[in-house]
Amino acid sequence: MTRALPHPNFISEKEYLALDLDSDIRYEYVDGEIFAMAGASREHNIITGNIHVSLHNQLHDTPYEIYQSSMRVKTKANKSYRYPDIVVVCSEPEFADTNPVSLINPTLIIEVLSESTASKDYQEKAQEYRSMPSVQEYLIVSVDEPRIQRYRKQDTFNWLYTDLTGLDKSLDLQSIDCVLNFAEVFRRITFEAINDM
Repeated sequence: MTRALPHPNFISEKEYLALDLDSDIRYEYVDGEIFAMAGASREHNIITGNIHVSLHNQLHDTPYEIYQSSMRVKTKANKSYRYPDIVVVCSEPEFADTNPVSLINPTLIIEVLSESTASKDYQEKAQEYRSMPSVQEYLIVSVDEPRIQRYRKQDTFNWLYTDLTGLDKSLDLQSIDCVLNFAEVFRRITFEAINDM
């Protein structure tokens, strides 16, 4: 009987947390493997900033908390650690006992696509985030066109998928009682070969 050998690059959760604490580079952790977070493009940074400003302004008088890029999230399904582009928490924030802390009860998670992370955002992360009981909505935002894809929780097993494209569109985020206007989200972004969307 053959046994699978340990992955040569496997590190423990404890080793990952120590590495992430002492490093200037942010790392994500999935199933014993670590992944360095690459630098983001101009478009990625602008779009992420636009979304953060829009939501921050709308949530200003609420107890909700919004975090951008540097709040680590621990998913329960695979004991993964992720750094989403934007996270909103509607209830009292809960954290895993890590240093720095890792959020475990996000309500809304937003990932802005980049070339290096697109497949993970669509597949691995989408599955992990939707497996978290607290998550009510997950958004994937494009940088190549004015497009946002949204998964909204209906019940334990079902999610409603919405796919909108166009600068005239808006998206009602029911989980946090906010609206994202695409003209604001994609402000200062020029889309080549896209006319009057």
